[in-house]
Amino acid sequence: MLLWPLLVLALAVTAKAQFSYAFNDGALAVTGYTGPGGPVTIPSLSGLVTSIGAGAFMHCGSLTSVAIPNSVTNIGANAFAYCSGLIGVGIPSRVTSIGDDAFAYCGSLTSVGLAGSVASIGEQAFAGCAKLASVSIPNSVTSIGALAFAATSLAKVTVPKSVTSIGDDAFGSCSKLTAITVDPLNSAYSSSADGVLFNKSQTTLVQYPGGKAGGYAIPNSVTNIQDDAFAGCFRLTSVTIPGSVISIGDSAFSNCTSLAGVTMPSSITSIGNSAFADCASLAGVTMPNSLTTIGDSAFAGCTSLAGVTMPNSLTSIGVEAFYECGSLTGLTIPGSVASIGYGAFYGCSSLANVAIGNGVTSIGDWAFSWCVSLAGVTIPNTVANIGNDAFVDCLSLASVTIGNGVTNIGNDAFGHCSSLRSVFFQGNAPGAGSDAFDADNAAVLYYLPGTKGWGPFFAGRPTVLWNPQVQPSAANFGVRTNQFGFTITAAIGQSVVVEAATNLANPTWLPLATNTFTGGSSYFSDPQWTNYPARFYRLRAP
Repeated sequence: MLLWPLLVLALAVTAKAQFSYAFNDGALAVTGYTGPGGPVTIPSLSGLVTSIGAGAFMHCGSLTSVAIPNSVTNIGANAFAYCSGLIGVGIPSRVTSIGDDAFAYCGSLTSVGLAGSVASIGEQAFAGCAKLASVSIPNSVTSIGALAFAATSLAKVTVPKSVTSIGDDAFGSCSKLTAITVDPLNSAYSSSADGVLFNKSQTTLVQYPGGKAGGYAIPNSVTNIQDDAFAGCFRLTSVTIPGSVISIGDSAFSNCTSLAGVTMPSSITSIGNSAFADCASLAGVTMPNSLTTIGDSAFAGCTSLAGVTMPNSLTSIGVEAFYECGSLTGLTIPGSVASIGYGAFYGCSSLANVAIGNGVTSIGDWAFSWCVSLAGVTIPNTVANIGNDAFVDCLSLASVTIGNGVTNIGNDAFGHCSSLRSVFFQGNAPGAGSDAFDADNAAVLYYLPGTKGWGPFFAGRPTVLWNPQVQPSAANFGVRTNQFGFTITAAIGQSVVVEAATNLANPTWLPLATNTFTGGSSYFSDPQWTNYPARFYRLRAP
């Protein structure tokens, strides 16, 4: 095969246009255009021009219309992409293939005439053609690529009997689309009476029209929600998922900005990547007890999400799963979860408290960074690794308790936490980068008696032996005004939990009070002591 570049000047009546070509097996492909734009006629050169090459007219904003010769059989990828002035185009009768992104983002394109020989329409072929209001898909078409007509102004679509493959989100984010109708003789697809696209047996919901408003109950026949099935359905307000469905696909409901409620059945085991991303009106989510996996970015950008109930069946929270969920105020991560992914709660600016379950072994990089309302956190003993920047820029974080299982604290893990005063270590000194507490100029690190590896400084911050003491010889020790109390002494900034039990043979220790020392001592009193035949007290770190 020989491939030769060729320049040809085509002279029009009022202007001169220059095309570039390439030989391919005895035929010519148009590979470029450098003319003045406006209406352009591509010469056939005695039938030698058989294809429009990849990107040949890409970004030609001055092009308003194009006449493609009848000799052309293929329109390549990006051939007319971003031709912002292109208003109309006719596809000649011999064209069998329209490549990926061929007319993508031609913002002025209002109509397309598809010839009866077209067999395949590539991915994003007409995506972003915001003024494209109608298209007739001929019976020759067998394949429609992913996002082929996404973000257009199509109001209705008819899928002919010849189509056997429709890619994800082929008609997604079409805000005026109210119905997709499938020829009853189609062997691969079907549509419901209300214009929703399914596979033939209606076990897979393929595409929900983006212009439909209100709530929707998915039929009980559905077992699978295809990736992107509801993506960009801006008017969808609620959805009920039947018990036949076991998983929610990637980006299934992404950018459903009016979606306020979702009913999830107990059959759901996984929520896909970006499944509900940027659902700005979604205020609360209760997850079923069957759920094991929350995918990457599953709820990212859900800015109204204020409450999340996670089940004990959950084992995995994905990367950036709740990224910038700015209304989320409190959170309990169950002990069934083994790891918290990269950036899982990054930028959750209202998150004031989080309970991390005794099962989590790893907190990923950036997991809670920029959670500027988080005031305190306890890292359980099961955690071995705290990732890089895990809590960086948590500006309200004042106190941290780090469990005895932590062996590594990543770079800048607690850096720039300007309110941080007290960090309580319950085990031996872990490995840590020198900037683990970078710019935490008021932070003091406390360690327990008998633990190892501590010096006067750790990761650049001073250390103090955590050794609070009850003062039994103080005058206020014992019963005073029907209460039993005592004075505790500790270093300034330390926090101490007072616990009580009713016997020492088989004790159940219950927390009674947490004292944070702003001075060198604090008085504790117990008004309930008379309710028990015996009462024992102990001190522990928070």
